[in-house]
Order: sequence, then structure tokens, then C-alpha cells
Amino acid sequence: MSVLLHNIQGWVLDSCSLIDRWYSRCIRYQGGQKSRVECRFKRQCFQVLKSHFSVRACAAADGGNEDVLQKTDKASKKRKRKHSELNQGEVDSQAFHEKIRSVILEGTKTLVDSARSVGHLNGTTDAAKESLPSQECSLAALCEMAKELPLVDEEEQEECIQQLVAEDGCTSHVDLFSRVTENGADSAIVVTLMGEQYVIPPCTAFLLSDFTRMQPLVHSGSKFDLIVMDPPWENKSVKRSRRYSFLPSTQLKRLPVPLLASPNCLVVTWVTNRPSHLRFVRDELYPHWGVEVVAEWFWVKVTTSGQFVFPLDSQHKKPYEVLVLGRYRPPADNSTSSSVTSEVPVEDQRLIVSVPSALHSQKPSLSEVLKPYVGGEAKCLELFARCLQPGWTSWGNEVLKFQHTSYFTLTPADEREDVSKGEATRVCTDKPTITPVLSSPGESPPPRRCPTTVD
Repeated sequence: MSVLLHNIQGWVLDSCSLIDRWYSRCIRYQGGQKSRVECRFKRQCFQVLKSHFSVRACAAADGGNEDVLQKTDKASKKRKRKHSELNQGEVDSQAFHEKIRSVILEGTKTLVDSARSVGHLNGTTDAAKESLPSQECSLAALCEMAKELPLVDEEEQEECIQQLVAEDGCTSHVDLFSRVTENGADSAIVVTLMGEQYVIPPCTAFLLSDFTRMQPLVHSGSKFDLIVMDPPWENKSVKRSRRYSFLPSTQLKRLPVPLLASPNCLVVTWVTNRPSHLRFVRDELYPHWGVEVVAEWFWVKVTTSGQFVFPLDSQHKKPYEVLVLGRYRPPADNSTSSSVTSEVPVEDQRLIVSVPSALHSQKPSLSEVLKPYVGGEAKCLELFARCLQPGWTSWGNEVLKFQHTSYFTLTPADEREDVSKGEATRVCTDKPTITPVLSSPGESPPPRRCPTTVD
């Protein structure tokens, strides 16, 4: 079950259960042999049991909402400020927070209370106390090295798409850096790529490349009805930790969104709580692409007991992040009445409440939440992706990061049972049809569907 409940305020999600559903059918290719495995994302990644509250923060927070806020015994250490006055960025952040505070507080309380009434967010856990996976991701460095490889010529566009696994289970000739790769089967597969093992969900396509090598994705000829992106925003914390490379905001304008978006495509961007980034998306980035802002949503991060993971009024970290939703409006001469799909209105200020992953930058999947606004037959794309989703195309220089087997528990399903060739290679009817540009003007590629598992 992924969407635990839905009401007028928003949704409560169970991210881990959704991921597990993606891998309910899984085949391992190893040593030329195929075998079934049970695949589950490691539970400890979603076991955020305690809020990060100091005594002082709790005293300053809304004391009348003890169901949401929780005290802890240990006071946190604060950095000493050189100046007592807030800088302009902090003033803007505070003003934005005050504007949306009641929406976050009241909406979260309603959603959490509803979830508790049906047995969720009650603090129970089935995960053993284990350390988090700590696989060092070298994909970005490999993408940097791949820049030395020649680009695929435009004449060779028909060869830009490749199947991940050959009929004999071989992946040794797969070019991940300059071709879109797809798993067209209806089973997840465990394969070895670049000397590491990864779990690839069914009916998915991806391109592993950096910002300068997106041509194969554009040349695939697909137009998408939903584009979700989580840019590597520049901020002081990232610079200090060096956990990942960041991209200056102005460089985002170079993303070829107008070449990838269908008319009325829903564009969704994750934005940090820095007001300058939010203003940039609303006032510069979306207008540059021809995208009209239609709504702002908020992802609210709670513990397994339904409490905010950080103080709501914290000056440093907030328990929520912003999503800016917009519709792509192509120039009038670039669209025809036959190509424009019907548009479902998007409500403003909706909340998505979930227990966050303890893994840095792993966002919850929005596939089930956004489906009513784009339709079940929508072609879906994620930019700056760090994982894959069934029925989606994904791009990024760490697109396989959370697909590494170190994040999963793999158990042989039945070692005595052979996997038939027909089952392992059965074509998925909901496969992401990343097809080359067609030579016949009357032809059009079949639709690529978003996942349909909505339990």
C-alpha cells in the first residue's frame, strides 16, 4: 500500500511499501543463470523514530499540539552568530514560513490523526536495529570520465535505445552513458553493471549522464506528460559537506524541458526552503520554459509516530519542503488542437505527509499522488533522478544510486524452482516506450504508462 489515505488536505504515503511493490517479481541474472529472488528495500532506511527537538525549541514551538510535537532530553548546540540581526535571506525565510505555517500545522495534524485512526503512524516498527547502507556512489565520477567518449551521431538515432539484458542474460555490451537503456520486461531484474550489482524495476528506462550529455534523451523522440525534477540546489550545507556536486540556478535554464514536454505537461520541481530558489523557479525558470505556475505543495516529514522530524519553527531546518507545480504552455504555432490533452485542475497548498528516508536526497515517489492530474496512460520523466520507477524514464548522473543491491534485502525465492525463459523475458504492456523518431509521418509511438499499482 502506497497511499495510506487521501483527504482535502492531501495525502499520507508509505514510501517503503510502494518500493516493495515494484519488486514483487524479481529475477537475478548471475553466471549465465536466472533465478527468482524476493527483493525488499531495507526497512531501517525508513525508521525515523525520534524527532530532532531541543528543549528550547519545544518551548518556543506551538505547545498546544503535543500530538505532533515531541520533546527530547538532550539540548542541541547552536552555532554562535557573528551578528544578532537576521540577514535578508533569513528575513525572507521567516516571512514565507509565517505565511504557510498554519497550513502546515493544521493540515498535518488532520492527516496524522486520520492515519492514526486506521492504524498508521503509531510508532511501531518491524525493522531490526541495523546500520544504514553506506555504499559509496561513484556514478557521477564515471559520468565525468564518460565525457571523453564520442557522442552518438544524429544519423544513429535509431540505435540510441538499447535493451538492458540480452536473451542470454548478458549485460556486458550495454552503453549506459550515451544510450537510453530500458528494461522492457514485467519483472524486476538484478544485474551486474560496471562491476556492481543493481536492482532494476520492470518497465523502466534510464540514461546515466551528466548535464552536458542529455542528447540521447532528446533524440529518443518522446514527449512526456509529467516531468518531475529534484535539482542539486546550491547551498552552504552542500558546499561544507561536499556530499554531492551542485548546479548554479541559472544553469537549470539549459535543461531542454520544452523539447521533452507535451502540451499541458505537468512540471513538478522540488525546491529547498531558500526563498531565492523558490522565487527563481516561479519568476525565472518556469517562464523561461513556457511553464505556468499552477500550485505549490508541501512535503511534510514526520516520524513513525507522526511527529515533525524537526521543530516547525526552527531557524535552521524545517520539517517540510516545497514543490512547485506548473503546466507547460507551448507557443501557439507549436501545438495543434488534436495534440492538446484535457487538463485536470491542480489544487493549491496540498500536503504530502510521509516518513522520510534516512538516506540523503531520497525523495518519496509522486507517481500515485500525481496520477489523477495526468492520467494513468501518461508518459513520465524524472530529471536528476537517483532511483528508477516502473513505467518512468529517468535521467541523472546518479540515476542508479539507490538501485544498488546494498540498499535491498535479497532472498532466494525458491532455489529448486527454475525460471522459465518465457516468464523472465515477458514484455511489459506498461513499458516505457522510449522509441526512436519514426520515419513514417503517420506513425506515432505507443503510450508509455505510469505505474498502476495503487493499493
